[in-house]
Amino acid sequence: MQAVILAAGEGKRVRPLTRSRPKALIPVANRPIIEYVIDAVVKNGIRDIIVVVGYRKEQVIRYLNGLETPVEVAVQDKQLGTAHALKCAESKIKGDFLLLPGDNYIDAGSVAKIKDTRNAMLVKEHPSPSNFGVVLMKDRHVTQIIEKPARSPSFMVSTGIFSLTPSFFPYIGDNNITDAVSCMLDDGGKILGIVADDWQDAIYPWDLLKMNARLLANITPTHHGTSSRNTIIMGNVQIGKGTTIGPNTVISGPVIIGNDCEIGPNCCIMPDTSIGARGKVEPLCYLGNALIMDDCSIGSHSRILDAVIGEGCMLSDHTATCTSASLMEIEGAVIKPEFGAILGDEVQAGAFTTFKNCIVGNNVTVEDGNRVISSSVPDDSLVI
Repeated sequence: MQAVILAAGEGKRVRPLTRSRPKALIPVANRPIIEYVIDAVVKNGIRDIIVVVGYRKEQVIRYLNGLETPVEVAVQDKQLGTAHALKCAESKIKGDFLLLPGDNYIDAGSVAKIKDTRNAMLVKEHPSPSNFGVVLMKDRHVTQIIEKPARSPSFMVSTGIFSLTPSFFPYIGDNNITDAVSCMLDDGGKILGIVADDWQDAIYPWDLLKMNARLLANITPTHHGTSSRNTIIMGNVQIGKGTTIGPNTVISGPVIIGNDCEIGPNCCIMPDTSIGARGKVEPLCYLGNALIMDDCSIGSHSRILDAVIGEGCMLSDHTATCTSASLMEIEGAVIKPEFGAILGDEVQAGAFTTFKNCIVGNNVTVEDGNRVISSSVPDDSLVI
């Protein structure tokens, strides 16, 4: 059995976080999403793994080369859809195979339910089915897949995870995997629908917060850093090597803090928070339900809640995120999400900046002066 993992796409709806990395490499709970997929496959005894790369392929290949598990790479030179990405790996596929997206979380138990069944797919109920391929079934077999319907007839959706045979390839044309499966069904083929135990996708950047919380729930507490005697650590907390925790700081898990971080005194880090490597949190900060990537600095007296903070962000003292809901248009879809802030990479915010339910692009600079940012800010902007 082989596994084919698709990691060639950008993830446009997750911008600005995918300008400098593909969606599959976004760190969630301090690990790239694709790493969870590879782990789930390896735990099922599958060692023959093909990863299809495309968007920022050198970055993905460099990451894959650093893994303990060897993988083979296929290249999609132009991003022409998921079916075309699979076609790019056809010459390397020798028999039955699992097909998995590299930018969704899946658990090993769900992979175990499908790996030994030919022509099957993992399905799962989702509260927002119109963002996915909606699956209709009869007697446990898939009868129809409707791609992103405006009005969904079901809450059951495709996870994008299939167990297939080489006989599937003739159905691939200028289409996506869903269309190819539909062609197979129209030709009399059968696909068994198997309900996944645990599966998470992030359609939009704020969805990463839910995925982060879900994956943090599984962590094993390890303390490799240095904590003051007056530090209070409760619940499942991972603290990386070289990290220091100041006195009177309270950490309530699940929380992950990466290597070589500096957490100042009198801070409060609440559940569902991940802080990447080399992060700095100055005194008297309050963090909660936050995904903070590598090399970020958060100034004193800051309050960061319900936020995704990209790599290398420098937030001055008294920075705050304010959670609310407002209408947004992303890739033609009008939605009303509730979150604090999404900051791209290398954002610099002056003192007393408030981010209110906003998406801020990469390399944005906000000058000092009690600024309230409540709308989307494009990449490379200066807010004065």
